[in-house]
Amino acid sequence: MRTKGIMIGVTRLAACLCALVVVSSTVPKVWSLGGEAHAGPARVDERRTKAPTKKQMGPRRLSSTRRPEIKAQGPQAAPVERIEADVSTRSVEVTTAFTGHEILVFGSIDNNQQPGDGSDYYNIVVVVEGAPEPTVVRRKSDVGGLWINTLSVIFASVPSYYAIASKRPIDEIAGPNVLDKHAIGFAHIKMTLEPSYQWGFGEEALAAFKAAVIRLKRQEGLYIMEAKDGVTFIGRSLFRSTIALPANVPVGPLVARVFLFRDGEVISAHIARVTLERTGLERLLHSFAFRYPFFYGIFAVLLAVLSGLLASAYFRRAVR
Repeated sequence: MRTKGIMIGVTRLAACLCALVVVSSTVPKVWSLGGEAHAGPARVDERRTKAPTKKQMGPRRLSSTRRPEIKAQGPQAAPVERIEADVSTRSVEVTTAFTGHEILVFGSIDNNQQPGDGSDYYNIVVVVEGAPEPTVVRRKSDVGGLWINTLSVIFASVPSYYAIASKRPIDEIAGPNVLDKHAIGFAHIKMTLEPSYQWGFGEEALAAFKAAVIRLKRQEGLYIMEAKDGVTFIGRSLFRSTIALPANVPVGPLVARVFLFRDGEVISAHIARVTLERTGLERLLHSFAFRYPFFYGIFAVLLAVLSGLLASAYFRRAVR
């Protein structure tokens, strides 16, 4: 029993010594340096000293003082010239006393780059066309001493009126391809054949018929050309042109086209419209004749008979 008590005491003493060793290892040591107490090195918390990750830091903020980027700008393009035009009147009244009329076409050049007044830097061409209409052209030949119609062509579309005005001859302004594209000039007028005549004539024969149409229209005063000083410049940008309408001009719409040329090319164009309208007794008789042709014929015959009887009665009385 005595030996058993000794063993229990030794066991308790060993347990106390182990407890003291554990406690002494967890308590920080203290060194004395000149009377001041300093704590020994302690365990550093890894959570506090670890560098934060990008995800923990969040998105990076840009400084408000950052200078904006300046993009280099190239040279600005030169402004493009443009023509603006109009006519003096939009409507022309055609009455029984109509003897002709003049249309004033005027306008200006926007963004004008002409170096001075009166130079040939720009050229302006004014074309006024009437409504297209079908036209029959016949060729006469000497057959046995008699001049008779031997050949004919029907054009489905020919301008009823055509006037052109320019500062100088159009052949000096642009080449044939440009003139043909815009139908400028007598030689470049668009004339469309009837479908039945498409394959019946060669180029020379067709050109001869077209030349005949132009010649006859010019004799009637319906095709007009002012190839010199037809367009007048007023200063650097303003211009004007006068187009004459003859007494026999076909009634209907007219289209005024104004072209601006530079270096032989069209750089701008403008279109204005004019309408020729019948008014008064002229309009009444025209409408009656085309709407009621039968009654118009009877009325014309009765009017002629009545006029003859009145004239006969007057002259009989004058003789007595």
